[in-house]
Amino acid sequence: MKCPTCVCFSWSLLTVAVIPVSVGEMYTSLLNVKQAISVERKLIDYLRTYIDQELERLEDIKRFYAKVSNLHTELYKGPATAMANPLVAFTLIKRLHSEWLNVVYSNEALENMQALRSSYEEEEADLPKREDLQGAAKGLMRLQDVYSLQVASLVRGRFQRVSNGKPIDIYLPAVSVLLSGDDCFLVGKVAYEQEDYYHSVQWLEESVRLFRGPGGEWSPENEGTLEDALDHLAFSHFKTGNVSYALSLSQELLHHDPMNGRVLLNVEKYEKLLLTSPSKSVRGSGLRRPTSNYLRTRDTYERLCQTQGSQPMHFGNPRLFCDYFTNGDPGLLLLPARREVLSLQPYVVLYHDFITDTEAEDIKAFAQPGLRRSVVATGEKQETAEYRISKSAWLKGSAQSTVGKLDQRISMLTGLNVTHPYGEYLQVVNYGIGGHYEPHFDHATSPSSPVFKLKTGNRVATFMIYLSSVEAGGSTAFIYANFSVPVVERAAIFWWNLHRNGQGDVDTLHAGCPVLVGDKWVANKWIHEHGQEFQHRCSLNPEE
Repeated sequence: MKCPTCVCFSWSLLTVAVIPVSVGEMYTSLLNVKQAISVERKLIDYLRTYIDQELERLEDIKRFYAKVSNLHTELYKGPATAMANPLVAFTLIKRLHSEWLNVVYSNEALENMQALRSSYEEEEADLPKREDLQGAAKGLMRLQDVYSLQVASLVRGRFQRVSNGKPIDIYLPAVSVLLSGDDCFLVGKVAYEQEDYYHSVQWLEESVRLFRGPGGEWSPENEGTLEDALDHLAFSHFKTGNVSYALSLSQELLHHDPMNGRVLLNVEKYEKLLLTSPSKSVRGSGLRRPTSNYLRTRDTYERLCQTQGSQPMHFGNPRLFCDYFTNGDPGLLLLPARREVLSLQPYVVLYHDFITDTEAEDIKAFAQPGLRRSVVATGEKQETAEYRISKSAWLKGSAQSTVGKLDQRISMLTGLNVTHPYGEYLQVVNYGIGGHYEPHFDHATSPSSPVFKLKTGNRVATFMIYLSSVEAGGSTAFIYANFSVPVVERAAIFWWNLHRNGQGDVDTLHAGCPVLVGDKWVANKWIHEHGQEFQHRCSLNPEE
């Protein structure tokens, strides 16, 4: 297999079943987040223009101030003498009648502000929406949960969790920022509005600490204040049963806002509760993370995500091996694939260096215009879901295009017919902030699934290509098989979704772990049952 000497741009973007762009989806694709940087650069330029105009306006005001002050210091020392001069008297009357009026009621400040607002409004369509802020906040909380990160360390720009009572770095980012009291307030507020007091308490505690500390004074760009954080934190503690601390925080809030009737009523309520139930005056056993009703494999999923491919008990199996693989195909004889068998049940293999850097960049570039929020199957329909945070596009291409060449390569390695409709078009996925795909099957588990719309049977196999690397997180975790595979740039992973009898293999339950740091791109090729009659024969054993 030789690297292409030239790139053919004969390709097309699949347009059927495209989900229209809706508001607040920037957070679901890191590509869109990166594009927002250029928007803020424009806003910086607009603000610089506004500042320059305001400085010029203030210079004019300072000049007027200096002129009038000098007159009072020098010319008007002897008022009677000065006013005897009709020129002096005229300029005084004129200045008091019109010059002061023009300065005080000048529209220049308003015009400068309106120019700034107009420039801002020109970019408004490309700015994050409220849903993006909420999605980004939920992404941080997801990373906090899945990787057991300490909120206090995230606030300091570190990714740490506690092990044996000590904080340890699970990743040291090359670039990071410190979070402000207002940053933490907004994350806590998102949790609070969802009645998620487990997270709201932790983030609002940090917000209050930062607002109380040096540099915590309110700034005009802030949405929250110390009073806001205290208010939300007090009620969060009340909802978790910590009435004593809720009372203490409410009393602190009254020092800042003594006439707040609602808080006064809360204080009265908390005091009555503590009198009737003294046990509530002491903190309980601490916050407990809510259980998950829909993700029964949460503990295994998160453990596999945290180990990021480090499972010695699994990979120590002597039956696992690496080799140079040709699959009996003449096209692979001169340059066989570097195959690593990761699991025998389910059968999962990794093909190293499957795609070149140039091909990966081409695929990402082809997909960018068509990226839309990823959807999941719910019965016969498809819709967005919180358990899948990414954007995806579907690509098809001619035999000589990059997409077509990848199809040929997949067919050589798997021996399967991957041409449409026996293979779905190539799906390219870019993950967002804390982007993930919680445990799921690739094959359909319901007869009404949209997978069957191609009328070529179920998805018999998955071929997933890693188009990029990530700094941390983003592993592919096989839940019941109890192992995870870290992202390996330019590699591809392959597994069978169905047994030879056509039944789904439950051991293929897998997940895309949240991306901790990095920009994760993958391409999925799903291959269907029909068209494989001579490539992947059924077994004579109905139980196999």
